[in-house]
Amino acid sequence: MRRLPSGRFQASYWHEGTRHVAGDTFGTKADALAWLSRAEADISRGSWVDPSGGKLTVAEVVAGWLEANPTKRKSSRLRDESIMRTHVLPMLGGHQLARVTRADVQRLVDGWAARSKASSVGRMFSALRAVFSFAVASELVVRSPCVGVRLPKSGLVDRPVLTAEQLQGLGEALGPDEAPMMWLGVVGGLRWAECAGLTVSALDLLAGTVLVSQQLSRDGTLGVPKSRAGVRRLAIPDWLVEDLAGLLSRRGLTGADDRVLVFVSPDGQPLHYPNWRRRTWVPACEVAGLGGLRFHDLRSMAATALVAAGVDVKTAQTRLGHSSPSLTLGIYARATAAGDRAAAEAVGQYLRGKPAAKPSAKSPSLRPARTTPPANSFAPTDQQLAAMRAVASARAATAPRTGP
Repeated sequence: MRRLPSGRFQASYWHEGTRHVAGDTFGTKADALAWLSRAEADISRGSWVDPSGGKLTVAEVVAGWLEANPTKRKSSRLRDESIMRTHVLPMLGGHQLARVTRADVQRLVDGWAARSKASSVGRMFSALRAVFSFAVASELVVRSPCVGVRLPKSGLVDRPVLTAEQLQGLGEALGPDEAPMMWLGVVGGLRWAECAGLTVSALDLLAGTVLVSQQLSRDGTLGVPKSRAGVRRLAIPDWLVEDLAGLLSRRGLTGADDRVLVFVSPDGQPLHYPNWRRRTWVPACEVAGLGGLRFHDLRSMAATALVAAGVDVKTAQTRLGHSSPSLTLGIYARATAAGDRAAAEAVGQYLRGKPAAKPSAKSPSLRPARTTPPANSFAPTDQQLAAMRAVASARAATAPRTGP
């Protein structure tokens, strides 16, 4: 520690062969000594970080974070880059990492919430939090300023529950070559990218199963599913097996065409979601009277159908490719009117019992007429009746006469 010509104090210390100087000077010797004591305590606790790391700008750390995970899916990387470029760097890019406070992050989040949906704010904040978690793990800063930040509350997305007749109408509007894709979404709970990435080898029509092991990316390449739980083999009903067999037959495909995509564009190319949605999905939904329906809504209907059919939660989770049951029940499954009515009747019967039988129109009595003797009543035999009559006659013969 030394006193500068200005009268202020400069503190520094040596650690691992490098001299580290405090970023600011101190007005008193006591303040400088306190800073040195904190640095010494951090070193002894193992929580010390290089002060020079905090001088990096947020933009520099973001660049390092994006390059730190080369195995990240291309679509995820493009999304993260867009979030950083559009929503984070314009506000925080030039700030030194160590000088970003929780208040700075809170102001940023509040600004997002003023012009974006809560779900979008959640995605943006998740990316920003990942950047600062990377900085903490890299020992550039001691703690993340994202801790304790308040986010806007988001409710469940309003997803419809369609009837069997509505689904049948949508299938007819899509046509025989496109309808199996819709049915895989609502029966098997497949995501659009998983349907678009199915190859002939994924269909075992003899066993009646579909293997989900890859999905079609936005750039037209095949990649792994969203998570490890997304790799799954699903049983499908016989009628859907027949629909898929008919589709392969019309396209002239056999088991030898194992790498050929099941669903393709009219010119035989891999599907491109924006084009497919505009040319195929939206027109069919409008014809079926289901305007505004999204393909991803089918996954919600699949979860709802599994719960309504009484399928156990683990099986439902596996079929939908979810990493936890909470996703299946808390986010995707929806309550149905029929299920609500059945629950009301079941609870009512449990709490009040069965209602009393109404009296018949022929009998005004509130108690029904007994048609058979009670189970515990005495029914005498013929011999017992004869003996009882004999005893009665004997009593009558010996009884004194009271008349004239």
